[in-house]
Parts: sequence; structure tokens; C-alpha cells
Amino acid sequence: MRAIHELQPNALWQHFSAICDIPHPSFHEEQIREHLIGFARAHNLEWLSDDAGNVIIRKGATAGMENRAGVILQGHMDMVPQKNSDTTHDFTTDPIKAYIDGDWVTAEGTTLGADNGIGMAATLAILAATDLQHGPIEALFTATEETGMIGAQGLKPGVLQGKILLNLDTEDEGELYIGCAGGARMEITGQYTPEAVAGEFSFKTLAFSGLKGGHSGCDIHLGRGNAIKLLVRVLQCLQEHGVRIASINGGSLANAIPREASAVIAIPESALAVCAQIIDQCSNDISAELAVVEPDLQLTLSDAAPATQLMPLADQHKWVAAVSACPNGAQRMSDSIEGVVETSLNIGVFTVDEGKVCAHVLARSLVGSCNDALRDAVAGLFRMIGAEVVYQDSYPGWKPDPDSQVLKLMQQVYHDLYGKTPGVQVVHAGLECGLLGSKYPQWDMISLGPTIRFPHSPDEKVHIQSVARFWDFLVATLKAVPAA
Repeated sequence: MRAIHELQPNALWQHFSAICDIPHPSFHEEQIREHLIGFARAHNLEWLSDDAGNVIIRKGATAGMENRAGVILQGHMDMVPQKNSDTTHDFTTDPIKAYIDGDWVTAEGTTLGADNGIGMAATLAILAATDLQHGPIEALFTATEETGMIGAQGLKPGVLQGKILLNLDTEDEGELYIGCAGGARMEITGQYTPEAVAGEFSFKTLAFSGLKGGHSGCDIHLGRGNAIKLLVRVLQCLQEHGVRIASINGGSLANAIPREASAVIAIPESALAVCAQIIDQCSNDISAELAVVEPDLQLTLSDAAPATQLMPLADQHKWVAAVSACPNGAQRMSDSIEGVVETSLNIGVFTVDEGKVCAHVLARSLVGSCNDALRDAVAGLFRMIGAEVVYQDSYPGWKPDPDSQVLKLMQQVYHDLYGKTPGVQVVHAGLECGLLGSKYPQWDMISLGPTIRFPHSPDEKVHIQSVARFWDFLVATLKAVPAA
């Protein structure tokens, strides 16, 4: 079986293979940062690492191209760490086990990191190449994009000299992206005083698994199940029969649609039979509702070790009701951009244990005021039950510029290569272009990438032939950049 470093374009895939070997989840980017700096030193390229953890590498123009406009190739260093529940993997120490599956490259039970490892690999291949034609290049590798866009937030104006930014972080080859949604994260917390178990209970684990999950921007329109919302839906039915919550563990990241959620519950011995019937009915109902989009969904009830403490009934009712009532998924489609979600919300994390409750929520919108309104509505809902709501990082959207000169150039280059005009899109996911453009308003920005499916989930995969087309298009674009 071929290894991924044997694929074409060979230089790109070799760099991607090396990236897969280096642990680089969000907030653990030290090793990939050192790899980039070591690469720059090995190739005698100018580099710097700023206070925000970004790495910038500069490469001069090739002979005869010195007068061309400077181009910034931009991607992010971190990857989303998601794995299947039956996969043993430590993202801070273990390499990604990437392999070829037909026309795709994917990973064994974990996210692949093609988002944004392919973008990084393409940039490194260009920086190392001696047979390409291009003007001055600056490579900007940003830190911790997936959780707060921290590197882009901390980038200082005036550091980069280029005029054109090519963001290599979108996931549909043949499409050029010229705008994106903004986002706002919230952390919702609460406390309760656990009470001792009193009465005859049978302890069980109620769990949803087998859902597809996915990217809370790119995949939010697909109507996939949110394991947290589904779990709370069942709990709401069960608590009418005296079922108590000992703990809940759902989701792991605000920007990933949760694939799994579980609760340790105490069922009164007298209600075991009726609760089993309710769970079976819920399972049948939900499976029927989501049969097309979630064919592998499972709701299971299994024995659990007895807990010593339970969430008080009043607190349980408040939190179950609030999470049940909280908006989730696509909220409104854009009036101006056909087929694009305007505003959405994702409940990505919900945990209850040892007197503490925590939820992480991410609102997105193409319209800043709509994002603010949705965020405030969710905050108001949870503040009504006494929760503390903290607005965390937020980032602006990227306003489309349909008259972009770089867009026109790249449409022509793509047509010359492939005999067709690329699509022009606005993505509901968050790209760093909004933040970067606020610091460098003179930049003309386009985002592009190969075809990646199911990012932010263990089903993530990248289409091999699309990587080759993406590479050829990127190389041809650099050659065609006009004089400054």
C-alpha cells in the first residue's frame, strides 16, 4: 500500500506527512512552531516568531519577478483534536495515523488535520522549491486558530509587507472564497450543592453515540444531530418519572458539532420498566427523525457504578429546561447569498459533575448585529436560571468584495488551467481573513483550498486529486501575480 508521502505533488505530501507526525492540537503548538523555525533555518530563509506565537517566513522573488506584488500565504498551525470513543490517542504526544482510502486520505479514528495541515504543507513546499516562478513571498502561520483565532488576534499591523493575502484554509477545490461569517463564543457556568443519594435507585449510563458531528460552520446546514441536545431531550422525558442526574459529559469543543454525549443517571427501582420503555420510544423516534443524516446513531442504556451524590432536583429541572430551550443549528439563511447560512448556534460542550455545570456555545453570523443579538438572547436565557455567562473571544466577519482584482486574476488563471470558471463563495465558517483584514485593510484577500470533507470530526478526509489541482492552481497564481 502506498504511503501518503509517495503521492503527487510529492513535495506537498512529504511535508504533510511530516506535519502528521508532529502533535499540534490547539494550545499545544510548540513542536510544530519549532518545526517551522527549523525549516526556515535549514533553507536560509528570514523568519520571526511574534508575541502571539505566529511564525512568519520570508522568501525573495525568483529572478525576473522582483517587481511583482508581494503575496502572503497564510494558514494556521493548530488542528482540532477529535477522536472516536473507542480510539486510544493522545493528541499532545501521538502522531496522526494517516492512510490512503481510495481517492482520499483520512486517519485512523481521529481528525486528520488536513484542516489546516494541507495549507501549511503547500506553503512549505513553495518556500522550499527552486523551480517555481513567483514574486516576494511571506508565509504567515498563525497560532491557535481553532480556539479563538489567538494568533490572528495578536498579529500586529505593519509587520507584513505584501499586498495580496491567499488564505489556504477552505475546503472546496474549484471554489474561491471572498467572505465569511463572524463568530462569538460564550462560556456558561453554574454551581449547585450536590446532595446525598436517598432512596432505592438503579444507576445507569445513558449515552448517544455514532453521530457524524462535524464543523459547526461548514456542516451546520446539514441538519446533523447534536448529541447534547438529544441527550437532554431524553432526560427531560425521564425526569418526570423521578430520574436523577449524577453527571453529564457531552461534546469537547465549541466549534465542533458534538457526536457523543452521556449521563450517569439514577432511576428509581419502581420506575425501571417505564423508563426503559421511554428510552426505547425516544430511540425509535429520534432514529426515524434523523434516519437520513444520522444512520449510525445509537442510544444505549448500560449499568453504571453507583454514584454517591446527585444534582438537586430543582437545579436539574432548571438546567435541563434551559439547554432544551437553547437555540441550536442553523437559525436563518442569508437573503443576499443564496444557499448560505446567515446565522447559527452550536452547543458544543455541556458537563455536569461535582457541583459544577459548564457549557460552551458558539454563535456565528454573516451579519454582526445578528451575531450579537443571538449571543445576547442565549445569555439572557441562561441568566434567567442564575447561570454566569462570560463572553469570550469574538472575531469579525469578512465582508465580500466581488470587485477584487485578485479574484478576477484567479478566475482567469483557473479557467486557463481547467477550462472552466471557479465558483465564488462566502462561507459560514470563520476564517482569519476578517481579523487579518482589520489590521491590514489594504490587502486584497482570497481563500482557497483542496476538497476536505467532515473537518473537526474523526471522519475528516481530503481528496487526493483535488490536492494536485489546488497545488497547480496556487503555483500558477503566484506566477501570474502582476507588478506592484
